Amino acid sequence: MSQLLTESPKHCANKGLNINKLHKKLFFLLSTAFTSLLFLIFLVYLILHPTKPDFALKQTDIYQLNLSGPHLLNSSIQITLLSRNPNKKVGVYYDELQVYASYKGQQITPDASLPPFYQGHGERNLLTASLVGNGLPVAPSFGYEVGRDQMAGKLALSLKMNGRLRWKVGTWVSGRYRFNVNCVTVLDFGPSVPSSPLSSKQGTQCSTTI
Repeated sequence: MSQLLTESPKHCANKGLNINKLHKKLFFLLSTAFTSLLFLIFLVYLILHPTKPDFALKQTDIYQLNLSGPHLLNSSIQITLLSRNPNKKVGVYYDELQVYASYKGQQITPDASLPPFYQGHGERNLLTASLVGNGLPVAPSFGYEVGRDQMAGKLALSLKMNGRLRWKVGTWVSGRYRFNVNCVTVLDFGPSVPSSPLSSKQGTQCSTTI
């Protein structure tokens, strides 16, 4: 004669409690491991303390900067930037680099893309970009402002670069951080200065924010 095995409600309740305890232990172990990993990454970051990269504007050549209509601008500017990684133990990946020129707070060229690259410890790289725009809308005061600068004999131009970077320590690579670079150059610009190109070869240190 066969026997039916039955479990009391108390026995089922004890089994449920054991499963809950197992889930809690597993969650605690995973949480501890994740927290330890974050702490280790943070500790490595504090020890190495990556310094933001340096940028300097080495040369600027303005080949065209004139109005083709009441408020439409044609521009052609060539720039050369020097990038330096000051870190001795941290490499830098640069991604999604965009460069453009602005004059008195208004953008006067389209964004130009630069190819992504890796910069090792203490390395330097020259970056060149051609900024060319046709029929770009500008403020009604643009022609007046340029004429006033020509009378003063100086033209101040801002070159800006935006992008994302990643730190590399050994085989570990960080997430992406957005960074911005701002450079200002002053060019001779007067009635006696040749109209094209306007050139500046004086090195200008740029400001970098991450």
